[in-house]
Amino acid sequence: MDSLILFIFIILVASILQTSTGFGFSIVATPFLLMLFEPREAVQINLILSLVISCALIMKIRKDVDMGILKRFIFGSLVGLPIGICLFLLMDMTLLKLGISILILALTLLLILRFRIVQTMKRDFAVGGFSGALTTSIGMPGPPILLYFSGTNTTKEKLRGTTLAFYLFVYFVSLVIQVIFAGTSRNIWMSSLAGLPLVVVGLVVGQLMFKWINQRLFRLLTYVLLLFSGVYLLLQQI
Repeated sequence: MDSLILFIFIILVASILQTSTGFGFSIVATPFLLMLFEPREAVQINLILSLVISCALIMKIRKDVDMGILKRFIFGSLVGLPIGICLFLLMDMTLLKLGISILILALTLLLILRFRIVQTMKRDFAVGGFSGALTTSIGMPGPPILLYFSGTNTTKEKLRGTTLAFYLFVYFVSLVIQVIFAGTSRNIWMSSLAGLPLVVVGLVVGQLMFKWINQRLFRLLTYVLLLFSGVYLLLQQI
């Protein structure tokens, strides 16, 4: 019963965040889903439900998508995706998560201290590649893009639109790669199906929240989620 309540809470909160901000599902859901499922199951449930959210919102947010950046993210991810699945299959996940957590925390602190990033085409490709690698390895594509957009002072509309459009591609390809190379199970798909009604509720509530989240609150929420993901991954490995 406790596990069911936790599952409902995780999916609902993560869905609301993903819908209202364009990020947050994987950052919030993946660490807690690992408390309830095996790594492969947690990653694939995250990918399936995140893909549903992106599909549901893509027509509504398409006008906010920066197509130039989106294309460079996608091309970059084509390099990162196979690297990520190799890490997932071969590398010690403890070391991988430890390294990622330290990197996220260091970069987030720089952002809080008003460190700014100059956006370039090469950096767009690099961020897409890093995000792709994290998607197939630990199911968390959000931190690299979130750090990058926050450092370049991107508006909340452009951030949400571009990240959700990118997720539509990267989650689908990552799920296919995961299923082919890591396998899947009935429990993964049944758990994802059980989470769909919660995702629908999250879509409705998240859309309402987006209307009253201003740019300052949006940035604050970004820092909180980044710090949370970094600290949680770090504490998991200690």
